[in-house]
Amino acid sequence: MTSTAVGAPQRGVLGRIVDLLGNVIVQVVMILIGLFWLVPTLGLLVVSMRDTPTNNAEGWWAIFASDQQNWFLAILDGLFTWPAKLTLDNYSNLLASGFTSSFWNTILITVPTTVLVIGIAAAAAYAFAWIDFPGRDAVFLVVVGLLIVPIQIALIPIAGLYGKVGIFGTIPGVVLFHVAFGLPFAIFLLRNFFVGIPSSLLEAARMDGASEWKIFSTIVFPLGKPAIASLGIFQFLWVWNDLLIALVFADTGSQPMTKALQSQMRQFGNNVDILSSGAFLSLIIPLVLFFAFQRYFVQGMMAGSVK
Repeated sequence: MTSTAVGAPQRGVLGRIVDLLGNVIVQVVMILIGLFWLVPTLGLLVVSMRDTPTNNAEGWWAIFASDQQNWFLAILDGLFTWPAKLTLDNYSNLLASGFTSSFWNTILITVPTTVLVIGIAAAAAYAFAWIDFPGRDAVFLVVVGLLIVPIQIALIPIAGLYGKVGIFGTIPGVVLFHVAFGLPFAIFLLRNFFVGIPSSLLEAARMDGASEWKIFSTIVFPLGKPAIASLGIFQFLWVWNDLLIALVFADTGSQPMTKALQSQMRQFGNNVDILSSGAFLSLIIPLVLFFAFQRYFVQGMMAGSVK
């Protein structure tokens, strides 16, 4: 009696062509969506590099226009000649107006906040996931409950507390507020990711005499890099784009770019060139960060969702 091996059915040439065309169509659609998503950014860049009269007279897309009668030649002419129609004078004027200090204030607020949130949350998440201590579950429930506490109810009490200790209107005060309200979500996210690490790895390390700090630094933290990296990106973007906390707790000397742009809008409401150049400067770093680490966004959304 002979046996016949059963395998996957062989696809014909037509089936392979359909699969190839399907992949090509999906890729083309995704590229078109990406380009359409970048249109507002391109428009902001063009507006930020033209003077106010030009921006008031015509839309930003007019920079690609040409006097050529043939539509194909007009498009080519517009694509090759539009850089000559732009200028960096708006950025020079913006930086000369003191916007540079606001940029550095944003860095000094965002980077320490992100580092502190990651460091504290990672250690706390490891404790909630793998260290058995009295009241662990109750404390974790309190942390989860803090996720629904709105920031607005803490603005006035914290402002009064900052005034008493002398840090109101300073960068450390803004950083502490961001850290306090960023920790609940960070601990929740990392704890749910850490519990998915195989317990056999940790037990083997304990049997070898490794301390909890050694286990955390050499096993848990490296394995949790996808979730930690995605958390860092999310936290960076949240703090970088924040305006509410900056309006309440930052003064003129410690204001980030969001507050500086808001004040520019109040003072120079008709100067679209100044506002657009400042907005593009505040946009470019998060945009670069997104394109550099976009794969971590998906991993961050999925971290801890499957145990």
